[in-house]
Amino acid sequence: MPQQKNFVTMPAQHQNKQPGIESLMNPLPQFEDPNYKGSEKLKGKNVLITGGDSGIGRAVSIAFAKEGANVAIAYLDEEEDANETKQYVEKEGVKCVLLPGDLSDEQHCKDVVQETVQQLGSLQVLVNNVAQQYPQQGLEYITAEQLEKTFRINIFSYFHVAKAALSHLKKGDVIINTASIVAYEGNETLIDYSATKGAIVAFTRSLSQSLVQKGIRVNGVAPGPIWTPLIPSSFDEKKVSQFGSNVPMQRPGQPYELAPAYVYLASGDSSYVTGQMIHVNGGVIVNG
Repeated sequence: MPQQKNFVTMPAQHQNKQPGIESLMNPLPQFEDPNYKGSEKLKGKNVLITGGDSGIGRAVSIAFAKEGANVAIAYLDEEEDANETKQYVEKEGVKCVLLPGDLSDEQHCKDVVQETVQQLGSLQVLVNNVAQQYPQQGLEYITAEQLEKTFRINIFSYFHVAKAALSHLKKGDVIINTASIVAYEGNETLIDYSATKGAIVAFTRSLSQSLVQKGIRVNGVAPGPIWTPLIPSSFDEKKVSQFGSNVPMQRPGQPYELAPAYVYLASGDSSYVTGQMIHVNGGVIVNG
């Protein structure tokens, strides 16, 4: 990756609680492309998106709704963000179900799948997207508590939700996992987070092999620096102000710029694609 630039890409800001509140960000993330026109690629599909209340999850929820999908959104406790996303989804004439709760809990992971099926009738697409990150200056500062918390949210929930969903998924259905560029490049202040994202890549590839004979495709998206609530709630003001300056495009991506990758992977357009990662990262060349 190119060396860090010193110019400002965003106003300096910080939020004290993870995973952050979208309505407090300046500028607000762009989660909807006004020029995006759906073409019923997902008409009649029922989708569960974890971490779907804001950021990437919100953009994906709205894009899926524009393509005709009903959407269930699992999130922690960001009620204002979740309700706003629900309004955008329902504006497209589809159903939206809100499922608050802690996805670090295995039973809750099972419950959100069951509630999705009960309220929407079935499940065809699962998007594992929830994540948290807690930057530290070195390995010696990462406590056992932080390590376990990061893994429980970022990768254990992916296992638990996917496992619970398997009994409902059929041939032609899809699982999409959100990884990150740090799975490939690493990050000196996000050691535990990077490890979970690397695990997501391996999980995606292995699960795709396990389910290919059942006709269930498993793929992922590996975002670069994307302007989401996770950023001001993770980093100090200086790092936020320079966020995204170290990629070739020299800016952070907006959530809506990732949504078409998820639509592609969820739809029949990607019928010959499984076990793959799509890199949406502002121009960083990734091998692997």
